[in-house]
Formats: sequence, structure tokens, C-alpha cells
Amino acid sequence: MAGNFDMAQIVRQALAEDVGSGDATSLSTLTSDLQLRAAIVAKAPGVIAGIAVASEVFAQLDAAVVVQPLLSDGSAVEAGSRIAEISGPAVAVLAGERTALNFLQRMSGIATLTRAYVDRVQGMGAVILDTRKTVPGLRMLDKEAVRAGGGQNHRMGLFDMVLIKDNHIDACGSIAKAIARVRSGKYAALPLEVECRTEADVQEAVALTPDRILLDNMTVDQVRQCVALVAGRVPIEVSGNVSLDNVRAYAETGATWISVGALTHSVRALDLSLQVM
Repeated sequence: MAGNFDMAQIVRQALAEDVGSGDATSLSTLTSDLQLRAAIVAKAPGVIAGIAVASEVFAQLDAAVVVQPLLSDGSAVEAGSRIAEISGPAVAVLAGERTALNFLQRMSGIATLTRAYVDRVQGMGAVILDTRKTVPGLRMLDKEAVRAGGGQNHRMGLFDMVLIKDNHIDACGSIAKAIARVRSGKYAALPLEVECRTEADVQEAVALTPDRILLDNMTVDQVRQCVALVAGRVPIEVSGNVSLDNVRAYAETGATWISVGALTHSVRALDLSLQVM
């Protein structure tokens, strides 16, 4: 993955937040030699993501805990499906339960919603993308979950693509001026995308051949007109006000990409639980 991504560090921080100096309840009620077998079970249908992160939680708590995945990320499940089996010292298994489930539930929720969007545009040729609307510190996990759901990642951060948005254009004075500054600067080799708010913006941008054009907050009809105007000269991304109800209509315009902030900023966690066997 791009960027500064350290899954082990993310898990360490999560455990420090939850377990801290120790699981007072488990340490008080369970003997150190007690062994436990448990399963992570889906309580609702969805798409699974985050198995490796959940496994890392238990590994950091006690290397004696064994996690046996029964499914891989991207697998569809029904209520009652077993996702993984866990065995090992009871203190470690129960101490890691909530942190592991927190990661799995959020990532699976993202994967589930992403799959719903991907299914809606099936056969249309449009690609569902995520955005930077992620939880700070968890972006790489959020974006990994999008991939598990069948979507693709937009830029990872501000460092790996130039995206000239409305505020940049207004500050520079025009799309042409903004593009000229990018192409004469230190980030000229990065992919270049330009946000367009009107057909006039599209006309100005397409003549300068950026790598892609972003049509933001346009209606389906407006997008269709802009796609016709561009006529395949530059790939087009659609963003803003996209929902499951209208995403297929946007895909039917011929846009190449459709980015959906809701994939990560409005996550409904998939209902999962850890059940002792």
C-alpha cells in the first residue's frame, strides 16, 4: 500500500486504548491456564473484510492464540456464517474480542456497502472509487475494505495525485492557470485531475488534456452532456450526491469512475459476534 501504513502499529494503538494496563475483568475471573475456543460469527448478511487485522489483535496479545480463518476478505456471508475460529488462553481471547470485532465490523461494513454499489453498476463499465473521507489513522484499512468489496481506491492522500479543486481554481484565477502551475512545478509527474463545475469549465479543462476530469455535484443530465462534450478525449469521474438509488443512472452516462464518500464516511458496521464454542 502507498503511504505510511503499519498495521501492527494501528493494532498496538487500539489495544493500548482498550486493554491499557490489563483486562481487569478477565484477569480477576479467569485462571491463567484456562483455554478457550470461540468463533467469529456473522449475525447479518454482508461482505467480510479485516480478517488479517483481527488476527493481528490476538497475535499481539498472546502468540499462543491461534486464529483459523474460514473465509477470506471479499467473501459474502449470510447470518450464521462462521468467519474464523479462535483458540488459546482465555484471558487473551476475551481481551482481544472487542478490538478485533471493532476492526472487522467497520471494515466489513465498508466492504458490504461497496459491494452494493459495485453490483448496481455491473455491466456498465464504470468503476466505484472511494474518497479521502476516512477515519484519521485508519485510512489504509478503510481503503483496503473498499477493495475487498470490489471497489478501487482513489488517491491515498494529498501526496500521490494532483487534484485541482474549486478552491484551487478560484485562488489561481482559472483552470488554465492552475494547470500551468502544476506542470511547471515539482509535482508535474503526478497524475493530474481537474474538478469542473460547469460545461465551460469542462471545455477549458479538456483542451489542456489532464489525466482525468472530475464532475462534482452535477445532475445525471449535466454529466451526460459533459461526457458527450468530452467525447472520450479525457476520462471522467463523477462525484457528489451519488447514492444507491442513482448510481446506475450516473454509470449509464459513460463516466469512467464514480467516487462515493459514503463508502467510508457513513459506515454501518456489519453485525458480528464472538461466540464461545
